[in-house]
Amino acid sequence: MVDMPHGARQETGGGRSDGGPAGPLRYFGVPLLVSGALSILQGIAGIATDRLFGAPRHYEYRFDLTSWGWIHLVVGVALVVVGVGVLRTMTWGRAAAVTTAAISLITQFMFIPYYPLWSISVMALDLIILWGMARLAVT
Repeated sequence: MVDMPHGARQETGGGRSDGGPAGPLRYFGVPLLVSGALSILQGIAGIATDRLFGAPRHYEYRFDLTSWGWIHLVVGVALVVVGVGVLRTMTWGRAAAVTTAAISLITQFMFIPYYPLWSISVMALDLIILWGMARLAVT
């Protein structure tokens, strides 16, 4: 930290003076919200009806689609909460974003046989979030 006149300190936390997120945090906070919303929609669809997705016959992680729906719903809500935390420049936001996006990536990977196009698109979004938040943590 650099000492400023009259005891003021220069802020380097990534936030703007008006309390909004700085550029990179905004660019990775919004994809967190989008990934969360997509996971919530996927979860609701899985909970509402078991006939929406095709169920593979021989698959190690074969759960009831209602169970998958609850898993995606919980992960989606967590992504939305963390996305809001990142956009509000909370101190726990970056670490929680990396953790939650990694969990979302794993659950989407395990869900690929049920609904491949949706899962792969959300996985791509989660990878972008992971790359960006890890890149921000290094700099």
